[in-house]
Amino acid sequence: MTTLHETARALFDVVDRNAREAGHQPVPQATVDVLAAANLHGVMTPREVGGLDASVLEAIDVFAEIARADGSAGWCLMANAATIAFFGAWAPDEFATKLFADGVPLAAGQFAPNGVAVPEGDGYRITGSYHFGSGVRHSSWIGAGVVTEPADGTDPKLLFALLPAAEVQLTGNWDVLGLESTASWDYSIDHVWVPSGATFDFFAPVRQRGGAVYELGVMGLTAAGHAGFALGVVRRALDELTAIARSKQRMGSSTALRDSERFLIELANLESRARAAAAWVHERFAAAERTAIETGAADPAEIALARQATVYATQDGADIVRRAYLLAGTDALRAGPLQTCFRDIHAASQHFFASDLAGIELGRSLIGS
Repeated sequence: MTTLHETARALFDVVDRNAREAGHQPVPQATVDVLAAANLHGVMTPREVGGLDASVLEAIDVFAEIARADGSAGWCLMANAATIAFFGAWAPDEFATKLFADGVPLAAGQFAPNGVAVPEGDGYRITGSYHFGSGVRHSSWIGAGVVTEPADGTDPKLLFALLPAAEVQLTGNWDVLGLESTASWDYSIDHVWVPSGATFDFFAPVRQRGGAVYELGVMGLTAAGHAGFALGVVRRALDELTAIARSKQRMGSSTALRDSERFLIELANLESRARAAAAWVHERFAAAERTAIETGAADPAEIALARQATVYATQDGADIVRRAYLLAGTDALRAGPLQTCFRDIHAASQHFFASDLAGIELGRSLIGS
């Protein structure tokens, strides 16, 4: 029986080829279609609504394989997979039945609270302006983080809402160093009404279906996606460096890279660091999911460790790719996969899920403050 990891790996050639042909243009529809045909955007979605209901490690491996083929495609896939998984697990039956009527749809969006939700009837009137909408270009549903404005004076809540793409205005503004093909456009929402069932409480979602993996919450599941992305891009960079080393001879050197002991030691060190990061990611997310299965709830300490593993995989990964870029010389300077990896991992290193906040929270957890 073919595993999900093998399914994703088998798509390498077509995703890589499409990315090379697209250049700086958005992820081609042909790539979106082949990933959708394999239902990989449903890798984290419960089986009850048509998803693949994978374990968190299986999902990480899928994201890593697609990111290895094309960083932008892998980034959009993990954004699509996480967004729809949230609603697959946490949406009430009435909205879930509508959302998944024709299978697992493509959805994306930013959950930063850049909008407001005013109660109106059995729902909310939403207005907001959002940035970095990775995957919105090819999605039929778009999500948005909003803060409620209760009329009764109760405390506001942070909600994540989902709207049909036709009710959202895409405003562009994606001129960046890396992840260019994600087309992570800005978007806005202007007084659009959504039913309450199309929202969930960001910090206290209630599981309606699916297994214990969904107890990891928004932070845990999203971190898993970012970890997979980072591992895949770093793997591709080292694969490209190894291929270059087989034939390259640097100007002024009497030996090919493959015969240089200095180079071989550096390559071995980079490989060790990449494998160590991958091992830590797999260890911590497996532990977080195992705890949720055994206890029925997520352990905040386990989530903190898993998030820090994601930060490490991204930030140390950026340094690994930088070293690979320098070792490859002018081969990396020209357009090609290694240059793309360099750009993409450094773009990812600026994301919230690669920030120091996770380290601060883990440090506090470790010292008990």
